[in-house]
Amino acid sequence: MSNGNTAPEESDADDTAARQRPTAVVVGGGLAGITAALSLADGGADVTLLEGRPRLGGLAFSFKRGDLTVDNGQHVYLRCCTAYRWFLDRIDAASLAPLQERLDVPVLDAEKNRLGRLRRTALPVPLHLAKSLATYPHLTLAERANVGRAALALKGLDLTDPALDERDFGSWLAEHGQSQRAIEALWDLVGVATLNAVAGEASLGLAAMVFKTGLLSDPGAADIGWAQVPLGELHDTLARKALDSAGVRTELRTRVTSISRTENGRWAVEVPEGPDTSGQILAADTVVLAVPQREAHDLLPDGALDDKGRLLDIGTAPILNLHVVYDRKVLKRPFFTALGSPVQWVFDRTEASGLTEGQYLAVSQSAAQDEIDEPVAVLRERYLPELERLLPNARGAKIHDFFVTRERTATFAPTPGVGALRPGARTNAPGLYLAGAWTATGWPATMESAVRSGASAADAALAALGRPRGHLYREAA
Repeated sequence: MSNGNTAPEESDADDTAARQRPTAVVVGGGLAGITAALSLADGGADVTLLEGRPRLGGLAFSFKRGDLTVDNGQHVYLRCCTAYRWFLDRIDAASLAPLQERLDVPVLDAEKNRLGRLRRTALPVPLHLAKSLATYPHLTLAERANVGRAALALKGLDLTDPALDERDFGSWLAEHGQSQRAIEALWDLVGVATLNAVAGEASLGLAAMVFKTGLLSDPGAADIGWAQVPLGELHDTLARKALDSAGVRTELRTRVTSISRTENGRWAVEVPEGPDTSGQILAADTVVLAVPQREAHDLLPDGALDDKGRLLDIGTAPILNLHVVYDRKVLKRPFFTALGSPVQWVFDRTEASGLTEGQYLAVSQSAAQDEIDEPVAVLRERYLPELERLLPNARGAKIHDFFVTRERTATFAPTPGVGALRPGARTNAPGLYLAGAWTATGWPATMESAVRSGASAADAALAALGRPRGHLYREAA
């Protein structure tokens, strides 16, 4: 026989447990903020995620253009990106962004009309790239030998040495026998796409991290993965589903105007009254600021960092993306990269965009300071002939659409000295944490860096709250 008081007693216990759960507010719904929110919720916190845009995903998003679903830019990741791979698993999206079985990058020399490939074998590092380099047609025999010697010197660098951050990668390469052609045909081929800067303008510390981790750590570390569906399906739709399942309350079109400490030691997050929100102040035990560095500077209370003005010294770098819809198939490969041409990387986005006739190519142009504000007509006149030069099948093809997307502040600028400016997840204010690809993750501004930053901020917050961490990406294979 049951006691009539059993249900009320259980309800009281549940209410007490709910009240004992720590509360957290995450400001920013990019990859860093989504990761922080999921990790905090997995660690037992009651989480609210606030995002000013009408969608999640930050700078890796999609939009509609007529019948097409278009990514704002081409984003890829590598097998060594264990945090982003954890993120894909966590939102049930790994099958939608598969990795290559083995690294294979077609490299087309526009001036000589010659195709080369950067491929790996199953041999251990550094032999996994030996065959590819030995037959790489874009370098002379002497240049290939010098590349091998530079790679061994790079492998010997200590990534914890702060002096590496003070030097630029280009001068280090020159000191180690790298010709300008070798820098263009190999080092910048990888470095510009991952660092968003040419070698001469990139921190040696960040460049060494990229090449040591991606090419010199494990044979499969640099295998490339990318979304086979629109990014919005991953970073917005599936991410929102995962947040809902984790119990995270997500508020879009909700901008935060101030964050302040309350008399009882908690945090007050102020959201102004607007068309979609009523003015409110959210109280929380912990707050994660997962917004760009300039926005973080404006929201951080005085004293939260020793010198928050240093955040304004972290520069930004643009990425330009050109989108071309042809009336026929002009590219047989899923992607390629070019030498001797202003064209950098070209991806086939036909199937992912929903295009049913013709072919849609996305041209990704990193370190685009000189072109980011060029009119569409100028870019069209410059790049369509280049694509015809690279792709004979494009000659005579009809252009159904040509448009441009611009991210003027796509990444932080990885210039020498930037490492000293990037703050860690913890601030001087208990319960207040920072996240974003621009924070001190050790990585350049990539999706991997963003996810790592969110996990680090959540780890620090959960540790302070006496809760277990809410992610396991470090153990990912």
